[in-house]
Amino acid sequence: MPEGWQWDRTLFAGSAAYYERGRLPYAPGFAEALAAALGLDGRGRLLDVGCGPGVVLLPMARFFHEAVGVDPDEDMLAEAERQAGRRGLGNIRLVAARAEELPAGLGEFRAVVFAQSFHWTDRERVAAAVLRMLEPGGALVHVSELHDPPAEPPPSPAPPYEEMAALVRRYLGPVRRAGQGTLVDGTPNGEGLVIARAGFEHFDRLVVPAGEVVERTADDLVAWTFSRSASAPHLFGDRREDFERDLRALLGRAAPEGRFAERLPATEIMIWRRPATM
Repeated sequence: MPEGWQWDRTLFAGSAAYYERGRLPYAPGFAEALAAALGLDGRGRLLDVGCGPGVVLLPMARFFHEAVGVDPDEDMLAEAERQAGRRGLGNIRLVAARAEELPAGLGEFRAVVFAQSFHWTDRERVAAAVLRMLEPGGALVHVSELHDPPAEPPPSPAPPYEEMAALVRRYLGPVRRAGQGTLVDGTPNGEGLVIARAGFEHFDRLVVPAGEVVERTADDLVAWTFSRSASAPHLFGDRREDFERDLRALLGRAAPEGRFAERLPATEIMIWRRPATM
């Protein structure tokens, strides 16, 4: 975990309801690309650690016999359950637990996925636990947005993310908030080194292209703001309504018609394998 920061249950408190509307999706076809890379055939089990509302868990479920999502935020799990019901998915199991509690009696898996969640964990401890939970040759997978700028800028007006971040800092202070604490140095990198030291091998990297232009409304961008740990609703306390009023005013000045455009980022998928023999 980030040095000096301690996890607590308020990290994403109140954010689950904003996820579906606020967050941009991963690249179209990311689930199919990952299934092909792993040679999935509908058998075996998937574990999604820090599954949130099921952004990766649900699209991947059809490639496995069972898909298990683990998250400490019960509101996130409730949203994942609701979304699974909407999609008619009957092979989903949701477990309220932290990554540090693994293996948690969950059994063996063909693949274990972290969708931008590994950095919130005790990485050495969790990587070692996952290695033991994977079947021989099984995969640890990290899914994230590829933050390289797109080849072409989006049509204007683009969401004013820098101004939005400045407004958050005006309300919450210059240091990024995370639950009841702060992240002085941001989130750590070097996950690949941590995972390799745990005993994984045969690293592969996939990039699933995107780039489609999507339209975003002011409501979408408000939801995006509240879906993030650094600006979760509870952090604003009794100033939440004031913050949302100022945020909507900022968005109104940036796009008087209330419409923004941006390009979907590509999706980066990194895969490490458990050795076939240990």
